Amino acid sequence: MKKTLYSLMLNDEVVREVDALAHRMGSNRSNLINQILAEYVDYTTPERRINDVLSAVDQLMRPSRELVPFFAPNSFSMSLKSSLEYKYRPTIKYEVELYRGAGEDIGELSVMFRTQSPALINAMTEFFRLWKHIEDMHLAPRTGAKHSYALYDGKFVRSLAAPDKNCTTEELASALSEYITLFDRLMKDHLTGRLDSHEVEAAYYSHMLSAPVHI
Repeated sequence: MKKTLYSLMLNDEVVREVDALAHRMGSNRSNLINQILAEYVDYTTPERRINDVLSAVDQLMRPSRELVPFFAPNSFSMSLKSSLEYKYRPTIKYEVELYRGAGEDIGELSVMFRTQSPALINAMTEFFRLWKHIEDMHLAPRTGAKHSYALYDGKFVRSLAAPDKNCTTEELASALSEYITLFDRLMKDHLTGRLDSHEVEAAYYSHMLSAPVHI
């Protein structure tokens, strides 16, 4: 959203209170005044929508026994932590970042892990490649969205496409929550041998058909 510099005459005491509140919120004067004015005229800014979506994801994921959410209000990202059923219980960290600008992608999902086990690294790399293959085969033809993927040492990144239908804040939050939950569950089941590649694909396809929103 384009922003322009405006000159306003404001009371010094008001500005001091705004600055103090902005500091407590981890924001700044311009952003806070922009937010206050947007709320007063009943306009949802991109920043407010991102905050509302991530806050809703945080609330949806709190009851989960597998994923622990971490979200700081008025930020553009959040993280979730999960533990693998593996020796030393290595931690998986999911990070969801949403973009302010409009475009084909609304953000990206990063999956980060740390382990010294070559076997686990190879198994996770295999799963990430399997996931991309499954989405190329099934999701891309269904939605027409072009997702980007990247694989680094200890990190897998996947773009989050704009929803394939108009949706509310709650519906988008639900789509994000369900996608991360599905990824986490199928990854763990594949790594432990409970599901082979064909069963992972079948579970993904079934979820895709029933999901009301695709990202």
